[in-house]
Amino acid sequence: MNMKKQKQKPKAIVVGGSIAGESCAKALISAGWDVVVIEKTRGPPTQNPTGAGLGLDPLAQKIVQSWLHEPELLYNNTLPITITEYLATDGEKKISWVIGREEGAKFLNAYWADLHGLIYNTLPPEIFLWGHQYLSFCISEDKLTVKVRAKDLQTAEIIEIVGDLLVGADGILSSIGRSILPDFKLRYAGYCAWRGVFNFSESNSETILGFRKSYPDIGKCLYINIGSGSHIIVTELKKEKLNWVWYVNQPEPELKYDVTLGNKLFYSLQGNTTSVKVSSDMIEELHQRAEQVWLPELSRMIKETKDPFLNAIYDRDPLEKIFWDRVVLTGDAAHPTTPHSARSTNMAIIDAAVLGKCLEKWGPDHLYSALEEYESIRKPVTSAQVLYARRLGQMKQGLSIPGRERPFDPKTASLEDSEFIVNIKVPLFDVVPPILDSIFRSA
Repeated sequence: MNMKKQKQKPKAIVVGGSIAGESCAKALISAGWDVVVIEKTRGPPTQNPTGAGLGLDPLAQKIVQSWLHEPELLYNNTLPITITEYLATDGEKKISWVIGREEGAKFLNAYWADLHGLIYNTLPPEIFLWGHQYLSFCISEDKLTVKVRAKDLQTAEIIEIVGDLLVGADGILSSIGRSILPDFKLRYAGYCAWRGVFNFSESNSETILGFRKSYPDIGKCLYINIGSGSHIIVTELKKEKLNWVWYVNQPEPELKYDVTLGNKLFYSLQGNTTSVKVSSDMIEELHQRAEQVWLPELSRMIKETKDPFLNAIYDRDPLEKIFWDRVVLTGDAAHPTTPHSARSTNMAIIDAAVLGKCLEKWGPDHLYSALEEYESIRKPVTSAQVLYARRLGQMKQGLSIPGRERPFDPKTASLEDSEFIVNIKVPLFDVVPPILDSIFRSA
């Protein structure tokens, strides 16, 4: 009996093995594609407690659940956040007062490594090329394939991979993005973020008892403390941890030139990120400033946090395009954003899901149509959300904004200004792309 020859699956090359990259891998495999993931770190970070906390919005939650073999695992590894409370703080008088409170939020708080591990464990491990540095790509003359060159960092061997699609999911300092748009610059926001995860199972019990007295709804509440020219966010994570992010106005950190990669990069703690190398003197200065700016219960928690790290905050004006021939960008590679609307990871997950569904809908023979639909769905949403998060950050940090007479200060703010900060209405937040309706209904 003659058997019909099975048609070969299309192949995608994903650069970046973080949450954005693994999300793309999951979505594209679900769409019937073969996938190879190139990542320069030497192995999956699931056993390495790097990173910090993040919030998953309802749509991203449904998407991740649809990818898991056991959807309840998402809830087993996260804490639901149902309240957001905004506090103004007078550092000199050591008093705080509530300027807004919203109940009914539906975010899930996750530890970065936990979420990465949940998605990673659903993927075939053999698709990952750990310890490989992306070098370059080229499109074939007939524009039917894309070839990627990468370097094995252990052996220095150069490998070449040919596929049908190249997905740049390699973060805010995207090598793919710089290859396409070498002159397109990031915008320094004017401030950095100190981040830390406080493990209160290992701490002085008086510290956590004092903290819970000042923040009684911690565990189900996102606390946003706003001072003069600064703000800090505190939430609880699973496994007796508190996640905090403190935004501090300062000049742009100095860049380091890395001859190996040929690009300007930051001193980095976690690969292709904007983490800044910190010293003991910087941490000591952080502790002293916390005592001046925040309530004693909050500053004590910051002081007892082990290994805080510093991120320089950047975004970028929205791009006119996010795909070129057989190359497409997703996540922070496509739309770097400031963190103030909790969009970065959520946008990356939604990007991946939409890209996968578009590729599944159109099939490999109509790749350009699929990428055009992906761009038409995601670009208006991400562009609006990036610009909104930018303005929100400028307001909370007390920075000058064109068209405003004076910077925002919670101690003297008008009702209108306070309402803008408190009543966060992220543009297009509740819009579910029709192409994802099935995910939203079934999960």
